[in-house]
Amino acid sequence: MKKALITGITGQDGSYLTEFLLKKGYEVWGIIRRSSSFHTGRIDHLYKDPHDMPRLKLVYGDMTDGTNLSALMNEIKPDEVYNLAAQSHVRVSFDMPIYTVNADALGTLRLLEAIRSSNRAVKFYQASSSEMYGKVVEIPQTEKTPFYPRSPYACAKAYSFWQTLNYREAYGLFACNGILFNHESPRRGETFVTRKITRGATRIKCCLQEKLYLGNLEAKRDWGYAGDYIEAMWLMLQQDKPDDFVIATGESHSVKEFLEEVFSHLDLDWKKYVEIDSRYFRPSEVELLQGDASKAKKILGWEPKVTFKALAKMMTDADMKTAGDEKILKEQRQ
Repeated sequence: MKKALITGITGQDGSYLTEFLLKKGYEVWGIIRRSSSFHTGRIDHLYKDPHDMPRLKLVYGDMTDGTNLSALMNEIKPDEVYNLAAQSHVRVSFDMPIYTVNADALGTLRLLEAIRSSNRAVKFYQASSSEMYGKVVEIPQTEKTPFYPRSPYACAKAYSFWQTLNYREAYGLFACNGILFNHESPRRGETFVTRKITRGATRIKCCLQEKLYLGNLEAKRDWGYAGDYIEAMWLMLQQDKPDDFVIATGESHSVKEFLEEVFSHLDLDWKKYVEIDSRYFRPSEVELLQGDASKAKKILGWEPKVTFKALAKMMTDADMKTAGDEKILKEQRQ
């Protein structure tokens, strides 16, 4: 039985990857940070399946603690390591740049060192980001497009990208970078713009809130479905040799387009409810990201399945159920 270790297991990608690997017959270990409250909501349902329970194990750890990561590597002895842990909110990285770099950049280095010093043939996946392209120098962006990061988060991810490549070339590690463009789902955190929109719109529909406050509506992103993208992570580690891959849909849509899709699905006019708040603008903006996943298609045989419109509908329908439950609970309390 193959053994996988996932950092960031309680996040959106971590939860989908865990489901995927369990179905593949893996034993899955996940690192979670110690907290006074549980943050395992995205993976709690997996413990309800008695078949999965013995193969899903959670351990305490932190990307800022290299000694702990080394100890876990020697204890678990994984075949594959997926580094998905990060302070992943771009806007927040401007407010917490030092923490972001410590967790996202140095955290990756600590994990690579833990793998290297274990002297085991571990396959490593690094969650790189399209934000590394920042102020893009060409459209679409490929594996050969130069990086121009425009946030502390993007700078940290660029550092991690190059360290992953360096450990591959210097020490012969099977280490891959997946340069994933924006990928969303009903499990996306509520502070990210797509989920903020679907959450706000459905609550407006259910008369639970009156306004939705957003930042730059003109920013364009290449949006895909997280459930599609985690398969690409796994495929990278199944190849004969390690490499780096762009994972994207090849389409670019603005925040306004996503907004229109969601509100029209709910038969609402977004212009009546949405207001622009300057607090949500970044100090330096990334205007357009659009990826070219031709290499992934050719070598991995990977292609996205869920369309932009289907993604917006999926997320809206899921949050409509949540908002409906909220409304019922509110009425019961009154």
